[in-house]
Formats: sequence, structure tokens, C-alpha cells
Amino acid sequence: MKRTIFVGALTVAGLAAGVASAATLDDVKARGTLNCGVATGVPGFAAPDANGEWQGFDVAVCRAVAAAVLGDPSAVSFTPTTGQTRFTALASGEVDMLARNTTWTFSRDTDLKFDFVGVNYYDGQGFMIPKALGVSSAKELDGATVCIQTGTTTELNLADYFRINNLSYEPVPVETNAEAQQQYLAGACDVYTTDASGLAATRATFETPADHILLPEIISKEPLGPLVRHGDNEWGDIVMWTLNALVAAEELGVTSANVGELSATPTSNPEINRLLGTEGELGGMIGLSNDWAKNAIMANGNYGEIFEKNIGENTPIGLTRGLNAQWTNGGLLYSPPFR
Repeated sequence: MKRTIFVGALTVAGLAAGVASAATLDDVKARGTLNCGVATGVPGFAAPDANGEWQGFDVAVCRAVAAAVLGDPSAVSFTPTTGQTRFTALASGEVDMLARNTTWTFSRDTDLKFDFVGVNYYDGQGFMIPKALGVSSAKELDGATVCIQTGTTTELNLADYFRINNLSYEPVPVETNAEAQQQYLAGACDVYTTDASGLAATRATFETPADHILLPEIISKEPLGPLVRHGDNEWGDIVMWTLNALVAAEELGVTSANVGELSATPTSNPEINRLLGTEGELGGMIGLSNDWAKNAIMANGNYGEIFEKNIGENTPIGLTRGLNAQWTNGGLLYSPPFR
């Protein structure tokens, strides 16, 4: 098993090295389409709607990058990826970026040769169980069967947690969130474990969500964010600063409703002007037009608008901002200055 994992890591690293020197920005412009890797389907984060159009919190990042680079948020080709296939898809060049509940870790950054460009959701791993089990704590799960997606950090976190607490469990491996949901509802496992946001998203689709509870324990730190390949810093800067633009826009009060007006003439706030391209030449520094950030914000709104529309308290997912609030409101969101 160890040898298989090691060879797999070398394979992904080798693929990344083979395409690392590629000028991704030039490829995207020539193609006229951004190829973005997303999840196979997590409600609120990435899933096709009734018309087959991809929607969600992570999908919005892809659309913002497409708008920044191509001026068109619809110029995106979405590639569904599993925990097992996502890194190969990015390393091989099949996709230009990943935006799908992927945790930033040391080995993924260094050994697999990827660059995480920031965090768009601060999360942690939790547990969901049927209320009928009468369990109130993860420490009561000794001997439980646990549905867990393969190729994810949740596998390692689960093993660590149960070992530390001297508990045993039987894993029920699954490939996708949809498969996990099916197995869990069919009773093939007592527990489903993944990022707490994913559990909330999954539970929201159940016929009777109240019959299932999320246990209080959060057993890990899961900083989720977009990633690109090592070796193409220009492209990495574009994805990074597009994400930063969405975060900064919320802090500065720039919204989908007022961005057009604010970008028509310079305002009294120089950082807003630099962000929207009415002052300075920030766009040229990353190979884009000066209205790149304006286009990114117009695509879906600022970070706060994207959060509230897709996963916020007034959606079926019902997530509070928590750690994902702006730093001015006690959260961890913070964009470096646009200057």
C-alpha cells in the first residue's frame, strides 16, 4: 500500500513537472475557455442546476477567473473530479485550475507540486449520524462503520482521531459525495465523515434533514481553496488575485450592484480605484486589462454575495459566516492590499 501511494505521488509530480513551464494564460486566451476542475456534485458548492448549468460557491471562483481573463463568466468548461482524479487532472493539464473543496496541505503543495492560491473556505472535518442512533459525541463511535471518500485528507484525519481516542471503526470507502449519501441513507454505514460544510450541504438534500445530526466535534483544520500547478507564476498570480479581489470588494463595499457605477469614474477611495482599474495599472502587471477585477466582481458579486447566495443562512445549506467572515467582523478573511 505504501509503495502504491508513493508511486502515485511520483506520477502526479512527474505530470506536473511536464507541464509546469506551460504558459497557461496564453493557452486559456487562445482556447477562449477556462478549463476548471470542480467536485462531482456538492449542493451549494458545485453542482449542475435543472438546466445543466454549473452553480455554486466554488463554481463562482471559476466564473470570476474566466471573467477576469476572458471578459466572459460563461466561458468555462467544467470538469467533475473525484478525490482520486482531481490531482491527475490538474497535473496533466486537463484543467487549468481546481476549485473544489480541496484542503491545502504540506505534501500537496510540495510533493505533488501544486500552488494553493488562497483559502476561500475555512472548514473542519465533522461527523453526521442518524438521530435515531442516540449518539451525542464522536467519542461514542467505537466500532462504527464510517463512509469516507477515498483520496482525501479525511481518511488520514479519521485514522488519527480514532487512534488518539483508542476507538475502532470499519471504513466504507466511497468515490463521490453522491455515493456516500446513497450508502449512508441505505444504512451501509453508521456515520458519514467529511468537511462540516459538505455534511451540511448533503443533509440539506435529505427528505427529512432533522432526522440526522452533526456531532459537535470538529477534528481537523481544512483550509479549502483553489490551486494551480507549480511553475507558472503568472497564472498563479491571476487566480490568486482574482480571489483576493472578491474578498477585498466585500470589505470595500464594492458589490455587483454598484461596481459599474464605482468603475465609471474614480472615487475618493484610492484602493477602490486601483481595484477597479480607474487608477494605476495593476491589470497590466498580470497580463490583463485594467478592468479585470471589475469583470470578476460583476460575474457573481463579491465574496459575501457569493457566500450568501450559495451556502448562506438563508439557503437550504444554512451556513453561518463563522471563520469565513471578514477580519473586521471577527473572521479570518483578509486580502493583501491592492497597491
